[in-house]
Amino acid sequence: MGEWSNTLFSCFSDMKICVCVYFLPCVAHGKVAETLGESCGMIGCLTLVPIANLICAVKIRGKIRESKGIEGSALMDCLTFIFCGACALCQEVKEVGAELMSGSMARD
Repeated sequence: MGEWSNTLFSCFSDMKICVCVYFLPCVAHGKVAETLGESCGMIGCLTLVPIANLICAVKIRGKIRESKGIEGSALMDCLTFIFCGACALCQEVKEVGAELMSGSMARD
């Protein structure tokens, strides 16, 4: 089985991602979901709803693991987000190569 290209606690290796995930987690979740074929807006909005945010996070992390052949389980994904949510989201952004400040969000 494959491994994550970045460790869970390598969140500070890219400060742009780290700051965006901390202050705008809904944008980061949405952009990661978009790279997997999900709706950026819907996932981003659901990130703001308790319980729905955890369900979406587990679903998206599972899709990343499945597409990259990374070993894990839904239970581990759930626990990772409960205890290390920001670090896990940073890891996912790096794994899928999501552009957090591109497209319509970026200012010219």
